[in-house]
Amino acid sequence: MDKVRFGIVGCGVIGPTHAEAIKNIEIAELKAVCDIIPERARDLGEKYGVDWYTDYNQMLARNDIDVINICVPSGLHAELGIKAAKAGKHVLVEKPIDITLEKADALIEACQKAGVKLSVISQHRFDPGIRELKSAIDSGKIGKLVMADAYVKWWRTQEYYDSAGWRGTWALDGGGALMNQSVHFVDQLLYLAGPVKEITAYCGTLAHKIEVEDVAIAIIKYKNGALGVIQGSTACYPGFKERIEVHGTNGSVVVEGPFVRDWLIKGEEKKGVSNQGESASSDPRSLFIKGHIAQIRDMAEAVLYNRTPSITGEDGRRAIQFILAVYESSRTGKAVEIKD
Repeated sequence: MDKVRFGIVGCGVIGPTHAEAIKNIEIAELKAVCDIIPERARDLGEKYGVDWYTDYNQMLARNDIDVINICVPSGLHAELGIKAAKAGKHVLVEKPIDITLEKADALIEACQKAGVKLSVISQHRFDPGIRELKSAIDSGKIGKLVMADAYVKWWRTQEYYDSAGWRGTWALDGGGALMNQSVHFVDQLLYLAGPVKEITAYCGTLAHKIEVEDVAIAIIKYKNGALGVIQGSTACYPGFKERIEVHGTNGSVVVEGPFVRDWLIKGEEKKGVSNQGESASSDPRSLFIKGHIAQIRDMAEAVLYNRTPSITGEDGRRAIQFILAVYESSRTGKAVEIKD
């Protein structure tokens, strides 16, 4: 095998991003796409010159597909991923892994039982700014970690939520600004600062007619003793570029969008390094596609060389465990302990 062959289920907002990313990877090849809405499946299939389906089982029956990319509503991720695993396909699932720990565990178990690989999209881990920051933390350049924060003050119109019946619902979206949008940055905080001990949080629905939150704030106590906050929203007009801040006893780094904005480590101070790069702050279609290219290539290499993907199902599970704890804290008014 010199190329890993992909099939995409879900041809809505994010499915075309996967298709375009696969097109730009020399060791990957798109074979088929599927959507329950015929026009979506046909349009994407014809655009990339591949077969298209409205019957997921028919696509899974093909023997020339190695990996299924799950790009359907969040609450269906595990269900369709489990079907793919049982068909012997590796699974690359969009964020979040699903909307409950029970579903996440079921998908992880199904992939393990079938002997297939599972990865959860968290493409911002491949952003150059995050990779530079992670290297600085791991090498000790920042010193003892004292704070790690994420600020995701985005904007979504009411039309965005009204564009699909599942958006903004507990049943299929599983949550709002945190579960759907800020899950990326929850994952980054866990990746950079390590596991969390305790969360205290507040959520609200302030700007949209939806079931779930469009504003959330959480105070984080990490197991290593550091503290932090995450602010996630889709109600901050007109939408601002997401930001990660990490502070230590020997330096601080701010990543804004895909790139480092401030690099303030002793002896290496550089302020205003970059303010370039795309962001989905006001439009989910404005994605920095290089992250998807990097992660889908990572999955292809994992299949080709029989190694574990860089981002695993367990990584995806930890992110939704964090978010569910935020919801519990907001609901009960109490701090919630994160248990291993």
